Amino acid sequence: MEDLNELKNQIKAWSSELGFEGMGVSNINIEEDGNHLNKWLEKKRHGSMAYMKKHGEKRSRPDLLLPGTIRVISLKIHYYSRDKEQAEIDLDDSEKSYIANYALGRDYHKTIKQKLKLLVSRIRKYSKLKGQNFFVDSAPVLERAFARDGGLGWIGKNTNLINKNEGSWFFLAEIFTDIEIPVDEPATNHCGSCNDCIKVCPTEAIVAPYQLDARRCISYLTIENKDVIPLEMRKAIGNRIFGCDDCQIFCPWNKFAKKLVTDDFLPREQFVNESLESLFKWTRDDWEKNTQGSPIRRAGYSGWLRNLAVALGNSRKKESVRAALASRLDDTNKMVREHIIWAIEEQKAP
Repeated sequence: MEDLNELKNQIKAWSSELGFEGMGVSNINIEEDGNHLNKWLEKKRHGSMAYMKKHGEKRSRPDLLLPGTIRVISLKIHYYSRDKEQAEIDLDDSEKSYIANYALGRDYHKTIKQKLKLLVSRIRKYSKLKGQNFFVDSAPVLERAFARDGGLGWIGKNTNLINKNEGSWFFLAEIFTDIEIPVDEPATNHCGSCNDCIKVCPTEAIVAPYQLDARRCISYLTIENKDVIPLEMRKAIGNRIFGCDDCQIFCPWNKFAKKLVTDDFLPREQFVNESLESLFKWTRDDWEKNTQGSPIRRAGYSGWLRNLAVALGNSRKKESVRAALASRLDDTNKMVREHIIWAIEEQKAP
């Protein structure tokens, strides 16, 4: 019979060798979180993300997703590469783009899946059990709930997972297993009376503590949303062309954030130093080349142009901006064109 405490220590050591910077183990009972999800869906706060509703109880029931599962091993890996001061400078420069921190480097799915595959193969070899499977934002899993119960952090008022010693700039991944590994103590909540994330949200998407309306969230509007961005949201988007970090940038716990150690997540030059105008001029071929292996692919080329048009409409009024916008009126689809027309009008406004 194998020593399960020894196995757990082995998994922790292996995960560290592979670049993971935290591991926790939880059981599979998160019924309360499942109820919270159902209420969120009933209020239609998921917007057009139909996949959030598609899998029923599987998100909160690992044993339905992978029969035989009795434990969830949660892992985290940091991606923080831009400090608060630099983020504020970037957000204040209306002629430059702001791309969410997590999307500046290589697509995290690919990097983390490679690491998980190696880790699971080691667990299987050591334990002789075959019931493991792994996920990284690619299956119906309430990952933050399992990570919380595994002691990796608490779910904050901005709905992100926050670690007391390391902030919130990290990716999560999970391994479902049929091995009865000893569980960790769940993390306790340390948000206290702080409401900074709620106050700074540009579109007031955090409608109450621990409650996010995705339909108002800039990350949803610029990535998951494939249609028109509502008029009333466009000014608040500012120069954010892919995602939004504000509720993390201004979270006090992120003064303890750890800088990334994985080169894959280092920012690509074309995403940090290019002007909005130059990005807007990318042809489809340019976009395909420059976003290869990047999370930005998720927005699609039309979404990319739509988001840039909005940002250009919010940028400093310049003749060159108006010319750049006008130059693309005839080579985009109807949805993008609507945003270009809006942006031109904003540029003309006194």
